[in-house]
Amino acid sequence: MPLEGIRIVSFNHFLMGPFGIQFLADLGAEVIAIEPIQGAFQRHWGGDNAKKAGGETTLDLVANRNKKSICLDLKNPAALEIAKKLIASADVVAENFRPGVMEKLGLGHEALKAINPEVIFASASGFGADGPYVDRPGQDMIAQSLSGLAWITGKTGEVPRLVGTSAVDHHGAMIFAAGILGALVKKTRTGKGARVDVNLFSAALNLQAESLVCYFNGKKPEGSQQPAHIGSWYHEAPYGIYATADRYIGLSLGSLDVTLEALGIVLPFETDPSDAFVRREEISSIVAEKLREKPFAQWASALDARKIWYTQVNDYDDLAEDPQVKHNGDLVQVESWNGDPITLVANPVRYDGKTAPIRLVPQKLGAQTAEVLSELGVSEAQQQMLAETGAIGLG
Repeated sequence: MPLEGIRIVSFNHFLMGPFGIQFLADLGAEVIAIEPIQGAFQRHWGGDNAKKAGGETTLDLVANRNKKSICLDLKNPAALEIAKKLIASADVVAENFRPGVMEKLGLGHEALKAINPEVIFASASGFGADGPYVDRPGQDMIAQSLSGLAWITGKTGEVPRLVGTSAVDHHGAMIFAAGILGALVKKTRTGKGARVDVNLFSAALNLQAESLVCYFNGKKPEGSQQPAHIGSWYHEAPYGIYATADRYIGLSLGSLDVTLEALGIVLPFETDPSDAFVRREEISSIVAEKLREKPFAQWASALDARKIWYTQVNDYDDLAEDPQVKHNGDLVQVESWNGDPITLVANPVRYDGKTAPIRLVPQKLGAQTAEVLSELGVSEAQQQMLAETGAIGLG
């Protein structure tokens, strides 16, 4: 495994932090996830009525595989000392508390460098380590709304629309993982640690790089919301999703003239190449009306014959049966810690043709507390005493 031998001590909760660190755990890093005695937020997401599988909330299942779980009350001096011993052995310490929380715990970057001068300190936050928004809560919906992502996802004249998943959390997690990997490369070359800072707000902007660069360069468009059928404000007709007689179809990039020919459409006006954008709403409305006349399979044959890019639009049940999903092994069925079957999404990277394995399913809270403390030389008797005082939680 690429990261075998790398130890990451993770103080992460919710989604962006845990998901980014899970990516590194998938690649072989030993991740020790430190959680409070009652468990991190993701174990309680949704409250008493939360959807659960395999003994855990579904949010916990998303981003906590291949990690060891230990419970420490970091406000307890004895537990804090245990955390510091782990940090002394770590290559990376990762956290996504609000700025200043690690410092209040005595675990800020400067304090960690005194314990482990070569450590990589990786911090994920809502808006960054400083600035006018530093004290604001950072969360995916907030980032989508503030960054313009919800605005450009909405249709012209309608209420701005959130993307149908925590897109910024997921994208931010990959930036978090990439930033840590970059710091690990530097450490390999120089022997020096680094501080890595990633924030949700900047991740939301990065996710829109194509849109933002198109918008702010050249002639500024009249607006940045999607026309009725077009998939973005900066694409031409007929790029977007349409209803056929029996299901939805997505029309991708391609020649407008060839696409219209395939669909049997003769426009009621003369066109030139610029009209694919300038008259896109008018053209896409005609395309939408035509596509409703036949089922998807008939349109697919016509589009295939002219090598036009298109796709069926899958719902999640369709996705589970998609032949490429099955071939790639993107949805993985495993047994949870309590024996129940659960479905996880595989790591998307292959090394030497192999997908990163699931070595540990998301673990029961504190499942490895005893194991990790024993490795630190804490006896069973000492562990029991620490548990009785509330400093640690034994799974």
